[in-house]
Amino acid sequence: MMAKFDYFVVFAEMRTGSNFLETNLNAFDGIQCHGEAFNPHFIGYPNAHAILGVTQGQREIDPMHLVKTIRDKSDGIGGFRYFHDHDPRILDNLLADKRCAKIILTRNPIESYISWKIAQATGQWKLTNVKNAKSEVVSFDEGEFENHLAALQEFQVQLLNTLQKSGQTAFYVAYEDLQDVDVMNGLAEFLGADARLDGLDKTLKKQNPAPISDKVDNFPQMESALARLDRFNLTRTPNFEPRRGAMAPQFAAAANSPLLYMPVRGGPEAAVTAWLNSLDGENVRTGMNQKDIRQWKRKHVGHRTFTVLRHPVARAHAAFCEHILGYGDTTFGEIRKTLKQMFKVPLPKETPPAENYDATAHRAAFIGFLEFLKANIAGQTSIRVDPAWATQTAVVQGFANFCSPDIMIREDRIKTDLAYLAFSVGRDDAPDFDTNCDPYRGKLQSIYDADIEKLAADVYQRDYMTFGFGSWK
Repeated sequence: MMAKFDYFVVFAEMRTGSNFLETNLNAFDGIQCHGEAFNPHFIGYPNAHAILGVTQGQREIDPMHLVKTIRDKSDGIGGFRYFHDHDPRILDNLLADKRCAKIILTRNPIESYISWKIAQATGQWKLTNVKNAKSEVVSFDEGEFENHLAALQEFQVQLLNTLQKSGQTAFYVAYEDLQDVDVMNGLAEFLGADARLDGLDKTLKKQNPAPISDKVDNFPQMESALARLDRFNLTRTPNFEPRRGAMAPQFAAAANSPLLYMPVRGGPEAAVTAWLNSLDGENVRTGMNQKDIRQWKRKHVGHRTFTVLRHPVARAHAAFCEHILGYGDTTFGEIRKTLKQMFKVPLPKETPPAENYDATAHRAAFIGFLEFLKANIAGQTSIRVDPAWATQTAVVQGFANFCSPDIMIREDRIKTDLAYLAFSVGRDDAPDFDTNCDPYRGKLQSIYDADIEKLAADVYQRDYMTFGFGSWK
């Protein structure tokens, strides 16, 4: 069967994640992307001299010769990245050619603009090691941004209208989609490649994961200038976490009562499950798939689904004690080793720690872990964002991909709210809940101070904002 496309073009702009997209495209067998093949100032990549034998001088004389060379001589389906200010002589031919697959990569323009300003100021256009990250606070220039935005919008409208008029469609990728391996595999299928990836290339790291308000020295003036453009959502916390699934097999349904618990890892899972067991005198049902859960819901009219949120400081500390220090049943040995060697977290030698492991050492190690989490959740490390310390915002959003919880209970109100929840489904005889459900609370109390709170609030900005957390008590 004949392939749909002979070659492809990625329509993108500077600071939209096109390097990361290209890296992952090139990870597929049968796909070869040749960089910015038609950048006016170089061919493919800075300091490169040719693409598949075609030099920059030859490209200037006949740009379509390079297009045909990429089409005919690439290893598998070939392509390149094209920005709005690249060689305009080939654009009409690309858009008209239905054998050319179009990929359109987009990003919030204000984010790409500020990222571009920082890259100019620091000279750092790519980051492969978070330890070498450079940062700079820059100034917003209203006129410069308006010109930047106008150029992007004009180009996007041109792409859209031309494809519409010729009956074509493009594969759209948002900046946030670049972290989703399923989207990348879908893109490979769109291009006609048979290969699939199990995970994404982590060589390139996010360079500036802080909120825009921390990266601009005249943020109030920028807000004022962009007041009419509220779609830019300037004060949001950047989200570079991988999108999460619903994790349906972990849901726990009461044996008889119409209650379904959607656990957030790192929270009081065992205690809530024990309460559900006591409610009906039988063990909860787990290990269900989405079909099973839908059937359960149909059989339990009036059901209520719920989750329990733990304060980010306590939750990060519980994950640290459970999985890194080895107080729990599951120690992440490889991650622990990397934390010590690569991130210089001052962890004790033994798991669990020896008796001479005191509060001072515990505080230093936990602060090191929080500093690692800041980079990890921002997508700047090669280590997975484990569900035990992922933001609760991301976890709840993953639930919502299947079904949203009716009630989100905060741990500090759990006794009252679980009693209300049981009453709402006709149970006025619910057992009391044992609120002493964090085995590591005492250790946290011995080290907690304003510095730890501030660091945790920086790591988990999304959770503090989304769920209204204050300081841990």
